[in-house]
Amino acid sequence: MSTDRAVAALVLAAGGGRRYGMPKALVEYEGSLLVERAVATATAVCDPVLVVLGAQAVDVWGIADLGGAMVLANRDWETGMASSLRTGLAGLRGWPGAGGKQIEATLVLLVDMPGMTSAALERMAAHAAPDVLAVPTYDGVRGHPVLLGREHWAGVAASATGDEGARRYLSAHDVLEVDCTGLADPTDLDVPPGTFTS
Repeated sequence: MSTDRAVAALVLAAGGGRRYGMPKALVEYEGSLLVERAVATATAVCDPVLVVLGAQAVDVWGIADLGGAMVLANRDWETGMASSLRTGLAGLRGWPGAGGKQIEATLVLLVDMPGMTSAALERMAAHAAPDVLAVPTYDGVRGHPVLLGREHWAGVAASATGDEGARRYLSAHDVLEVDCTGLADPTDLDVPPGTFTS
């Protein structure tokens, strides 16, 4: 971990990937599974790293190399991303950070963004504080990973619904925008490469 702040990572990898045709955690991308890429990126910066699994969780756990991460299962994964976010935040509340320090904030990563980098996480983690709400921007457009200070976890969990995650909570609060242009590719893999959608 390259930051002296107690910053956790929460990798949301529970979805069934309906539009993709399979759980994205099990999608292979450039020689590794998406969930493995997300964990490797997160563990380079954050401690602890929690991965929330859901669809085919046993398969993902058995196949993927999740070294350095702890795994949580979201039994309600079919209800949307909000339930995974709540599961992860609940898991983090009692977790000790690096060196036994209380976790100040968590970076929320989505499993379907293979272009995410530790450099982008580093820039976001530098703003960690218990009262922070921060989002990265890429060419002026908000993206991920979102940085949630500990003081906001309960509010985020209470307001999250369906596939919205923290969006509703963030829209009702002052949010720090952190320019991460050029540090990562914020594109998500919504459908398999080569698939045409209308």
